[in-house]
Amino acid sequence: MFNSSVLLKEYDLKVTPQRVAIVEELYRNGHMNIDELYQSLLKKFPSISLATIYKNVNAMVEKIFLNEVKIPEAKSVYELAKEEHSHLICSSCGKIEDIYIDTSVLNDSVATISDFKVKDTKVVFSGTCSDCQKSSK
Repeated sequence: MFNSSVLLKEYDLKVTPQRVAIVEELYRNGHMNIDELYQSLLKKFPSISLATIYKNVNAMVEKIFLNEVKIPEAKSVYELAKEEHSHLICSSCGKIEDIYIDTSVLNDSVATISDFKVKDTKVVFSGTCSDCQKSSK
């Protein structure tokens, strides 16, 4: 069973109502940007500030509890940290999905054609999700 308080403690993060709410929103929604988190948390904490959201999210990213997903030409989204994966982003509806692929072939190709040593690979695929493909027919 998912327990955000236990998870925060495991990452040596202070358990506060705001942090618990952020974790629960990300667990429920998968990927959210700061504005989406803020709008969602305002319902539960009417006096919460945008600065509080930024401060807490940044603290959780520093502890590698959350990952920042940088999306070309859009705001970064955040997700709970999990095993290495890439992302599929629908250019029509904005839906973001995780995809687990082996990026070692890409890393090997880079090493073959350059003298660059890759230490981390973040891949974002842009296209059209199956729902948007169906609705455009």
